[in-house]
Amino acid sequence: MIELKGARVLVTRPSHQAENLSRLIEQHGGIAVRLPTVAIIECDNLLAIQKKLANLDEFQWLIFVSSNAVNFALKANGGKIAQPKKLRLGAIGKATANALAVAGLSVDLLPEHPYNSEALLALPDMQDIEGQRVLIVRGEGGREELANILRHRGASVHYLNVYKRTIPSITNDELISLLEQKKLDVITATSGEILQNLLIILGVEHHRQLFALPLVVVSDRIKQLAVEMGFKQIAVASSPSDEAILETVNQNNRGIAWPN
Repeated sequence: MIELKGARVLVTRPSHQAENLSRLIEQHGGIAVRLPTVAIIECDNLLAIQKKLANLDEFQWLIFVSSNAVNFALKANGGKIAQPKKLRLGAIGKATANALAVAGLSVDLLPEHPYNSEALLALPDMQDIEGQRVLIVRGEGGREELANILRHRGASVHYLNVYKRTIPSITNDELISLLEQKKLDVITATSGEILQNLLIILGVEHHRQLFALPLVVVSDRIKQLAVEMGFKQIAVASSPSDEAILETVNQNNRGIAWPN
């Protein structure tokens, strides 16, 4: 049973993605401390996005790396994306696949677990891909591993950047107050960029207090980044879902030891 008993949990997701996790925390007796450390905004190249999406028959694969990639591509293209019959769609994660399904698009490839580029690349359909053209829909400055490995396997890989990330203009007063009063119990972070921005927003003078708190992340890669930053108590949720993050937060609240 999940019972957070008044634990204050820092939710660092972008505002438009934070409410479900925040609501779950509050439904189970916790206090969600909302501090969006990343803002997701549309790219300026609207016409270029529309042109690329109008010529999808040039590609054999269309891969969306996140639900943001789906939603911003749809927004740029008037809410619809036409899927040529021979075009196969890949999604990294259930949320991405669900966003595509809502848009009426058929997903051909979805890793079961974990939901990341490595799991997608491990699927049989991604092995013999030499000579095929792949379009990856993502945000500016995303990870390069997916494209690099597909190119190494002989694919022709292209990017379509449909959104970009910025640090929002927010105040850190509430967070600093909670840290100084030792009233913050757990931090949650779903990307390395979120953690980097959190450190920037908070300021160097408060990093030591932050590093001492339990941190929930959603992948081993983010855990390694957190270790390098200086965090001391880090747990990896079983999946990126809000429910899995909540369960890991609950384990900390119940006193279950986390690996360092």
